[in-house]
Amino acid sequence: MNIQIFGSSKCFDTKKAQRWFKERRVKFQYIDLPSKGLSPREYQSVKQKVGFEALVNQKSRAYEELYMAYVTPGAQEEKLLENPVLFRTPIVRNGKEATVGYRPEIWETWE
Repeated sequence: MNIQIFGSSKCFDTKKAQRWFKERRVKFQYIDLPSKGLSPREYQSVKQKVGFEALVNQKSRAYEELYMAYVTPGAQEEKLLENPVLFRTPIVRNGKEATVGYRPEIWETWE
């Protein structure tokens, strides 16, 4: 298993995901999403698995400030990649598999 957790240090679900993998002694790589972001290829891989709507945190302040609800879908993707704070966290990847949010019921099937 090659687990990557993209998240924010302020996000409780990200902390819960890290704890879940630590308790099962599964090694993972943590990537701070607000500072590093997702590369375009990582983004496409995750989007293909979970869909665009699942990736966007519509409850965030940045979503409203950037008028994400009023721009075209292409512009939304561009803004999402430019502003990683818009991502819903944690994004957990295992090779080509991916989840968004705290999803231990899915992670158990990865082992």
